Amino acid sequence: MNAVDPLAFLLLVVAGAFGAGARYVVDALVQRAWMRTFPLGIFLVNVTGSLLLGVLTGAALALDDTVVAVIGVGFLGAYTTFSTVSVETVLFAERGRWRLAIGNVVGTLLVGVAAAGMGLVIGTVLTA
Repeated sequence: MNAVDPLAFLLLVVAGAFGAGARYVVDALVQRAWMRTFPLGIFLVNVTGSLLLGVLTGAALALDDTVVAVIGVGFLGAYTTFSTVSVETVLFAERGRWRLAIGNVVGTLLVGVAAAGMGLVIGTVLTA
């Protein structure tokens, strides 16, 4: 097993803090503007995070492994949130709001996967 590089670890932690902060700000701004029942802020966070992780993955061969880990695991890992989507979906279901529950989980999955695929193509093209 390889030892953990202390500088890479510190950078990852700092990037994670910024990712979590960015998620909070984006979600709060979108929800304030949207003011609807559907959690559009977290949806947008997860879709943009999927797109950016796709770009990073497509460009990974041209980037240093530490940069990929700091941005991918640190920033984007903290920015996106599967757990929030899961909890919001369960809460919708418990309240009998099945359309919102299904729309949240299926919409996040389909649009997120499409965004990741698009990002992968973009990242690959940018580093070709």
